[in-house]
Amino acid sequence: MRATRPLHTPPTKVAILGAGRGGTALLDLLHQIPAIDIVGISDRDPRAPGLQRARDLHIPVVDQIDDLLQNHHTQLVLDVTGDPTMDQRLRREVRSGVDVLSGSASRVVWELVQHESALQAELLHAEKLAGIGSFAAGIAHDINNPLQLILGLAENLAEETDLHTVHEQAREIIDAVKRTTAICRDLTSYARRSAAHQQSLVDVNTKLDDALKIARYAVAFQDIEVVKLYAPDATIPGNPDELLHVFVNLITNAVQAMERGGTLTLRTMIQETVVSVQVSDTGCGIPPDLFNEIFEPFFTTKPPGKGTGLGLYNIKHVIHQMHGTIAVTSDVGVGSTFTIALPRTTPV
Repeated sequence: MRATRPLHTPPTKVAILGAGRGGTALLDLLHQIPAIDIVGISDRDPRAPGLQRARDLHIPVVDQIDDLLQNHHTQLVLDVTGDPTMDQRLRREVRSGVDVLSGSASRVVWELVQHESALQAELLHAEKLAGIGSFAAGIAHDINNPLQLILGLAENLAEETDLHTVHEQAREIIDAVKRTTAICRDLTSYARRSAAHQQSLVDVNTKLDDALKIARYAVAFQDIEVVKLYAPDATIPGNPDELLHVFVNLITNAVQAMERGGTLTLRTMIQETVVSVQVSDTGCGIPPDLFNEIFEPFFTTKPPGKGTGLGLYNIKHVIHQMHGTIAVTSDVGVGSTFTIALPRTTPV
């Protein structure tokens, strides 16, 4: 039986008046919430910092406040202009049925959203650190091998007199140290706390390869065939650390679902406006009665101590922050495919 569940809810349409410090803060916070769609922002000062931030986030900048107030899609107006006369103007000009928050009410909304955003960041980091514990065996194996090589070569060098051999073994020691350093660097990068609003152009294919390398510390890839079907130039704007976390989680879950071996397929596809990423396995599949629960916080089918129940919940949150979608298809006993769709950058 095949089950499919797209994750999408109609957003609330919000207009922001004022692009100073308060407007910029609201912009940064609200655009991360999938249940909110910012229809536009306006300010009397064309140099207001929030206007450029809106352009960076591909949020409409409206030159005239009147035009924004008359937007027929707007359901909520947030006034952070600080203008004492704006309240009366809004009462006159805002369409019937549109809610308005201004002054202290807007500040309360900002505080609440800021608090929610901080909690989400803490959940993501806590789940990431909890997962590091499962890397212990893989890390120990990968570090022990080059350390044993270094020890053996160093013992040889203590008695070696041939200069050519000394140079050759010294180079092998250097290479072994570099391999160990790379392992530590990968894990340190993965474990660090993601910087707020860290946005850059991310090469999705490279990030999948990085995630595959890190996931090998967490789960054994014995009898697992890895198939890569990458579209060239699959790049998106986003937070590279958070996207790495998403891919590590999906790959780890996929391998864990294939206890007796199987095929892990990583695929990227480019459409006109989105880059799609698929992580597929040939494992046990997801029972239909669990389909409505797998993205809920603290839900897990793993034994006690083997999972936090935050993995898929955090994945959904990160993807929605990046204005993307995530969906899953699954056949019990055949396998599962998680599909992420993320908006592409606009070609220059």
